[in-house]
Formats: sequence, C-alpha cells, structure tokens
Amino acid sequence: MKKIILVGYMGSGKTTVGNALSQKLNIEFVDLDRFIEEQEDLKIADIFSQKGEIYFRKRENIHFNELLNLDKNLIISLGGGTPCYANNHLHLQDEEVLSFYLKASIKTLLTRLSLDTSRPLLNGVNDLKSYIGQHLFERSYYYNYSKYIIEINNKSIDYICSEISTIIYKNI
Repeated sequence: MKKIILVGYMGSGKTTVGNALSQKLNIEFVDLDRFIEEQEDLKIADIFSQKGEIYFRKRENIHFNELLNLDKNLIISLGGGTPCYANNHLHLQDEEVLSFYLKASIKTLLTRLSLDTSRPLLNGVNDLKSYIGQHLFERSYYYNYSKYIIEINNKSIDYICSEISTIIYKNI
C-alpha cells in the first residue's frame, strides 16, 4: 500500500494540500499532529508542556510508524519537525512511500505565519524572519530526503494538487 507523505515547514500548506488531495484522489488523509492528539488525548502544546519534547518526539515516531504500517493507502502530513528526529527522514525514501517536500520561501512563510496566532511555537518570537530562516536552514537537510520537491510559492492549492497528482499517477 502506498503512503503519500507531505513534508515542509509550518505554514507550507501540508494540511490544506493533504485535505484537498484526499478529496481529489479519494484517499484517506491523516494529519500526524491531529492523530497524535487523538491517540494521546492531549493537545500537542499540552504534551510539550506536561511531558516534554523528548516524550513527544518518541510518541511522534511511534505514531508515524503506526500509520506507515497500516495496510491501506494514506495521505499523511507530518509536523514540521517530524523528519528531523528518530531517523524519521529515512522513511521518506521507503519503497512504498511517495514523499513531497512543500517548499516555501522565507517570504511566503513569513507572510502566512505572521497572520497565524494559533502556533504555540511562535509565541514570544521577536524576529520571525530570522527564526524561520534558521529553522529552514537546520531542517532543509531532512526535508530534502523527500523524493519530490514541490515549490509552492504563488501557487494555488489546486495547482499544487495537480502537480502532486501527476507525479502520483506516474508512480502507480
């Protein structure tokens, strides 16, 4: 069974694209962060504050592997940090995986994230542009393990989904 995995920084549109692809391809979509919240019965922010990041990263790895091992086609969006821990990035190259890095520029991410007040990781960040730039630099090594890189700047959700769908159809 194929797994379509969407990777990228927060604000790159992984959940939005995942939902749209799910509708277009009639394949179930799972947002890993929401899946973790359901399994742990806690919000991600609460897991971090109550149990710590190490606990979260261990559980994230367990739940990611759980989804990968399900015997059905799935579209999975990963959290922005998921590929960077527990060798999760190596799964992006698995034979039964089609992985897509939704690559956004710092400018695009800055525009999107400066309007988004719901992200606890950004609370208290004074220089958002530098914060995003540093994170992208640190995480790009892991994101680039994806089999395909989709530039998302100035593209509609429909266009991005069409690009991904074309690649999927060539690989079925």
